[in-house]
Amino acid sequence: MQLAPGVHVAITDRDGGVGAPPYGSRNLGGMVGDDPVTVRANRAGLVAELGVRAVVFMRQVHSAEVAYVSEPYGDDPPPLDGVFTTEPRLALASLGADCPAVLVADPVARMVGAAHSGRPGTEAGIATALVTAMAAKGAEPGRMVALIGPGACGRCYEVPAALRAQVAEKVPATWSTTSWNTPALDLRAGIASQLRAAGVPDIRHDTRCTIESAELYSHRRDQPTGRFAGLIWLT
Repeated sequence: MQLAPGVHVAITDRDGGVGAPPYGSRNLGGMVGDDPVTVRANRAGLVAELGVRAVVFMRQVHSAEVAYVSEPYGDDPPPLDGVFTTEPRLALASLGADCPAVLVADPVARMVGAAHSGRPGTEAGIATALVTAMAAKGAEPGRMVALIGPGACGRCYEVPAALRAQVAEKVPATWSTTSWNTPALDLRAGIASQLRAAGVPDIRHDTRCTIESAELYSHRRDQPTGRFAGLIWLT
């Protein structure tokens, strides 16, 4: 899907690759107990399907750390949750199984970024950190367009009341209530508020809830399970 001129995004699902239960057939996560040979095959297939030269995967640790990349990290990526690049046909991946991907582009500066924004990362401000890092390299937030990927929705993501209060103290828009009237978090609403505060005017959403969408991996629904990816790249 084209997010902006010269910028493409994709959201994978749990079908179309290789593998066995409980990981479906397209697990892209290398740290969830799946056979490493299977994960490598799925990642190689993804490169071929997208028509990119490579995909950058992170070692996601729920941080607010961001780095510029020009090549894949290989088998031992550093611990971080945001990457950005100006390299064409280098896809950036954010893996998730309830945590939303944040995919950001400045099509004029020819710069794209991806972040993994789970509960701790949203609380730490990884989306803000990504926009700030891109701006420091010459992108302009006012020209940016962002896509917030699928995640556990605010009507399903139940948490203890104390945790809801803790996160909402830093990111008020995350405050939510489940459909069964218990405390919850709406991470996507929180991420959108952070992007708006950072100056990003065009924010789009893949509104699917991972817990409710069988075609997507969900850690809360199925344990153990695999990881799907939100990806962004320059053509």
